[in-house]
Amino acid sequence: MSGRIVTVFGASGFLGRHIVRALAKDGWRIRATSRRPQLAEFLRPMGMVGQVQPFKADILDEASVAAAVRGADAVINLAGIMHGGFGGKRFDVIHEEGAARVAAAAKAAGVAHLIHVSALGATAESASHYARSKAAGEVAVKDAFPEAVILRPSTVFGQEDQFFNRFGNLARYTLALPLIGGGATKFQPVFVGDIAAAVAKLVAEPQTAGATYELGGPEVLTFREIMELIVKVTQRRRLLIPLPFFAAKLMAYPASLLPNPPLTPDQVDLLKGDSIVADGAQGFAALGIVPEAAEAIVPSYLWRFRKTGQFEAAAS
Repeated sequence: MSGRIVTVFGASGFLGRHIVRALAKDGWRIRATSRRPQLAEFLRPMGMVGQVQPFKADILDEASVAAAVRGADAVINLAGIMHGGFGGKRFDVIHEEGAARVAAAAKAAGVAHLIHVSALGATAESASHYARSKAAGEVAVKDAFPEAVILRPSTVFGQEDQFFNRFGNLARYTLALPLIGGGATKFQPVFVGDIAAAVAKLVAEPQTAGATYELGGPEVLTFREIMELIVKVTQRRRLLIPLPFFAAKLMAYPASLLPNPPLTPDQVDLLKGDSIVADGAQGFAALGIVPEAAEAIVPSYLWRFRKTGQFEAAAS
């Protein structure tokens, strides 16, 4: 274990836990920040004794952010939300204001490396408030910390994901799966472990300062093709029914009132744009990483949604 310190905002989330594991393997001492650090205690065994330290910090609080980055050699900001509340104001607060606060504190503390995780499709012209706030966050980070590295992943998959798992679970209880917008939206699903490997590589390479990387898997899949993969892996016979965007949005309004909504109107708007790597963009190839395909990984965890779980015969 080295004396290098990295502060990770959003460490206890889906992406965060995999990045913490990769950084611990590389010998970093890790401050795993959370508003409720007791929820990050499960990260401790990912490193040696004392290597991973849960740390109380809130990106909405300037003093706690400053304390979290003090003395750090690198900072990684993964903080993000998928539900923006009424009017989407929480998107702006977390993705733009919070990101700016972390970047400014890192610059003031003399941090050498800052990695900010955004998203593919983050543009000021997007119909989705989520995507617009992510784009604004990138601008705010660059204004405060011009040398920051920006990562834009496509839809992330892995054992704890909220995309393949959500539809796999839905296939257990319904006779049909919706193809929002007809199922034509394109994705480039990216394995969470590959993103973690990219972060671990970038955080120690000063020559990458100021760069932007678009991270997508080896295949471009439409929404329909993803649903077909899910029903194949879960071995469920389900109808795939096209659902126009306007109809999906009408259905999403009441669903968005739930504490953990399965679908929100803003997510419907997000599906109006593709989530694929742009031609000529830097990606995994520039880092020497060969990404895993969804079809190679997804069966390793979606089997639990088969009728008899791991005891179901493998699909031919």
